[in-house]
Parts: sequence; structure tokens; C-alpha cells
Amino acid sequence: MKMTAAELQNYLKAHYPKENESCEWKEFKNLKHSISGAKGEDLSTYISAIANMNGGHIVIGVKDGTLDIVGINNFHDYTPETLPHRLLGVCPNLSSEGLFMEAHTTTDTQQTVWIVHVPKHLPRKPVYAHNKAWQRSGDSLIELRPEREASILAEPLGKVEDWSAHTCEGATLENLDPEAIRLARAEYITKHPNLSEEIAQWDDRIFLNKAKLTLDSKITNSTLLLLGKSEAVHLLSPAVPRITWVLKDRDGIEQGYEHFGLPLLVSAQKVHAKIRNYKYRYMADSKLFPDEIDKYDPWIIYEALHNCIAHQDYEIGGRINVVEFPDKLVFSNVGSFIPENVENVIERDAPPELYRNPFLCQAMVEINMIDTIGSGIRRIYSKLRQRFFPMPNYQIEPNRVQVTIFGQIIDERYSKLLATNQELSLHDVIALDRVVKNLPSDDATLKELRDKGLIEGRKPNLYVSASVANATGDKAGYIKNRGLDDKHYKNLILDYLKTFKYAKRHDITALLLDKLPDILDEKQKHNKIRNILYSMSKKDQSIAISGSSQKGVWILNSKIV
Repeated sequence: MKMTAAELQNYLKAHYPKENESCEWKEFKNLKHSISGAKGEDLSTYISAIANMNGGHIVIGVKDGTLDIVGINNFHDYTPETLPHRLLGVCPNLSSEGLFMEAHTTTDTQQTVWIVHVPKHLPRKPVYAHNKAWQRSGDSLIELRPEREASILAEPLGKVEDWSAHTCEGATLENLDPEAIRLARAEYITKHPNLSEEIAQWDDRIFLNKAKLTLDSKITNSTLLLLGKSEAVHLLSPAVPRITWVLKDRDGIEQGYEHFGLPLLVSAQKVHAKIRNYKYRYMADSKLFPDEIDKYDPWIIYEALHNCIAHQDYEIGGRINVVEFPDKLVFSNVGSFIPENVENVIERDAPPELYRNPFLCQAMVEINMIDTIGSGIRRIYSKLRQRFFPMPNYQIEPNRVQVTIFGQIIDERYSKLLATNQELSLHDVIALDRVVKNLPSDDATLKELRDKGLIEGRKPNLYVSASVANATGDKAGYIKNRGLDDKHYKNLILDYLKTFKYAKRHDITALLLDKLPDILDEKQKHNKIRNILYSMSKKDQSIAISGSSQKGVWILNSKIV
């Protein structure tokens, strides 16, 4: 297709309008060292990162960040026909099917732009570059996260059968719980209010078919899971359709428990009723917050619990657990996390391409238990942000998913930041939440927070920055975390020695320990004191030690002080 520079620019903006996990813009004016060159920066690395998600495109010959056409000046003997062969050679496991080049040279400026179409990785085969598998993280490339690698390695090799759609031989309407059917009807009307009069005329057989709970009037595994009588559980063997609620104290000691079986539609409501959702009072001295709210948003409880029911891998057994602590709820179910990672779900805000239990999920949508537009998890994050509460913690293992929902504020500075800075993106809020919880974050994300003036300090001792502390009125908290200048601590030691003439190590420790930054743990504080003493004796030479470093005493260096 022949195009002018302006036409090509419009074409690129229409088809590749922004950079994300599936699209990258690169200048690469000289292809000699751009195809397989600097690790983490060359084309092969980007191929690996995009292929290890869901495939996508790389536009070569445009300016990073703007999509302005700059053109490729040195092809280094590569052509649209030979480049795919080169990429297959430097990117192990890259599929040749779907890998192709799109080449455009403008008719007026003679500038060339190539578009590399990158296929998704093959099942159970991560794509490598420079002996590593890569993925996107914001605008950066990082080594493939363990949970994403586990998700790829657990992918099915062939056609996947939907266990939830299997019909149960011998099962009839008599195996279904009347109360569960009544509740399902009520929720179906909530979902489809325009059909309320018509629904009243349907018998149970018609309703179950319309609600996609049965398949051609046959009882399915999904029908029994949601509506089955407790005594019909044997029809689902070896599956274990059970929700276990456990109450624990702050020390993790079990205080009580209860098991809930079929029908899970009713059991979910019973579990919800067991949770002690007391009122939570905010800080009384702050006008930024309401006086009190429920510890947990009821919608969030149901969303987390219903997700466990929808995505449980019933074929491998196991049960759904809801563990209630005084300050948090922990939900868990067995089975891999098919959307790969939570970040993908939030960033894409779209339905996943694959569900573990498609028939079950469809039925749960019809009776108003979940949605399939991909916004459930994102909505959980948004609701918690509106409450100024911590974000949920997801723990993703190869065959188990756990999510923790907090029922109170755990860092007042973070909550005040959410209340005073409504312009923060959800991406920034989640990243900042990981920092205040001392959870690991990649360097690219931390750089973004630092560039925006949200955090300070060095890994692993990061804290809310001075500008944020000033905006939220938490200057004292900022100083406690940042600490004071080393000169202040040195002057304290000098004043002590001038007064008492000498000090043992434990004297200096007692002097400084409670004055060091709160963000440091006990070991880090002792290391800080050791470093200050080393600096004063070896660099400043303001003090000296008499005797051994452990049993000796520190004195003033009379030649200096």
C-alpha cells in the first residue's frame, strides 16, 4: 500500500494508537545492533515480552513516545522476508505461525517503517531472548514473573473440556433445593427486571433453561453446585463443593469454624452472614474521612467469594476457604489464576479470553452473582480506594489463589494521601500501596513513583515523600521515617562524650536507638549506629576507641575536638 508520510502517520495512529503490553514503538534507525544487541533493549527482548503475554505488534522507525515517523536508515542487510527468520533464531520457542512483517515506505519522504506482528507464545512454552523469558511491566521490560511463568507452563495443550457443563446422569429436579431455586429466580429478576412478569409464568424447567443453569433441560454439574440439595453431593464426586469459614484471633489461633456445602448459592449468603462486619471508626481528628463505615463493603465480600466459586478447579478437589481475622478476610480457592496476574486484569479492564468453568460462569452471570465484563477485580480496587483502605493482597501459586481484604487502615499517611490526592491513577495507588506494605516492586515502578515525588529513600527502606507528607499534614511521620541528618546523630554522641568523658557501645546504642527512623528494623538500626561510629572514628576522626570494638570504650579524639 502506497502512502504519503501524513497518510502513514494516520494509519499508525488508527491501528497502533498507544503503547501497552501488546504494542511497542521503537526508533531503531540502525538495525545492525538493534535486532539482537543490548539485553533488555533490543528487538528480540521486546519480541519475548510481547509473545509471553498475548502477542501484539512492534512498530519500528517511529519516535518513542510520540509515534512520529523517523524511518529506518540502516537495514544492515535485513529485509521483511529475512528478519522473521533471524528472530526465530534468537528467540527460542517463538512460533513462526503469525510472525510476519508489514513494510511501508512513504511516497513523498521515502521513510521506511516496519511493523512486526508478534504471535502469542505456544502453550507451555515461554519465549526467550538472551537466555531469559521477558514480560512488560509498565513501560519497562522485566524478567518473566514466577506466577506468569507458572501460568504458561500450566496451560492445556489441547482442547479444554468444560467440567461445569457436564451433565449428571440420573440427576433430576428432585435433587435441587427449592429455596435455592427461589433465590435464583429472585436474582434473575434483579438481573432482568423487564422480564419479571414473564418469569412468574415459567415453571422450574423453563426457568432453569432460560437462566442457563441446565443444558437442554439436563442437570449439569453447575446446576448441582449452585442449586443442589446437600444430600445430592455424591453426584459431583470426586469434587468437594464446600466453603469453610474459619474465625481466628490476631495470633492466628482458631476460635471457631463451620462448613457449608450444597447449594453454594445459598451457602455464599450464609458465609456472608457469619462474617463480623462491625462498624469501623476513622480518626476522629480528621475531617477528610467519614465518622464510621462498615469494616467491609458487602459487595466486595460477595465478589471475592463468588469469584472463588466461579474459578475453583473442582476436578482436583479441595475446598474454598474464608478465614476471618480481627482486621482482615482471607479468601482462597484451588486452581491456577487463568488471567495470569492481577496487573493484567486491572490494566486491560476487559473480559479474559479463557475461563476455567465457562458454563458455570455464564449461569452465575444470569443469576446476578458475577459479571463477565472483566471489571470485578478492578472494581474491588476502586471501592477500597474510595474507602481510603489498603488495596487487596493477591497471592498466586500454581494451583491456588488467595486474596486478602483489609478491614481497617494500616498506614494513616497512605490513607490521607488517597483522600487529598484524587488525581492519582489506580496504577499509582496500587504501586504506592505495595511500598507502604514493604512488598517487592520492580525498579521501573519505583522510578515512576519517585519521579512523581510520591516516595523517597532507598530500597528496601522507602517511605512517603516530603511533598506528600506536607500535603497530608503528616510532617512528623515523614521525619520519623526519613530520620535526621547524620550530623545530628554525631553531635548527640559528641555531646554525650563531652559530658560523661567516655561511652560503651551499649550506651551509644541506648542514646540513638529510639531516635533513628521508624522505617528501619532493629537490625538495620544497629547497622546504622555502627556506620555512624565508623564514620566518626575513621573519616571525621572526632572520636576514638580505647580497647576492642565490642568491649572497649569510645572517647573524644583530643587532637580534633
